[in-house]
Amino acid sequence: MEFDKEVDARGLNCPLPILRAKKALAEMQSGQVLHILTTDPGSVRDFQAFAKQTGNELLQQTEAGNEYSVYMKRR
Repeated sequence: MEFDKEVDARGLNCPLPILRAKKALAEMQSGQVLHILTTDPGSVRDFQAFAKQTGNELLQQTEAGNEYSVYMKRR
């Protein structure tokens, strides 16, 4: 999937991946896509809740080994 910006939050635990994503999204234009990489298993649930709370669209979440990839579209 194509994206406009990427945040590497691998090795960081909750709530840091969400905080990094929130900061990146604030710097982006509406409709742009953010790609977040994380190793925190709790981030799967966290990003689902974050999308609902903020109105940003959760496009895709994938898992490969112990790495999670999240794509969010800025509202």
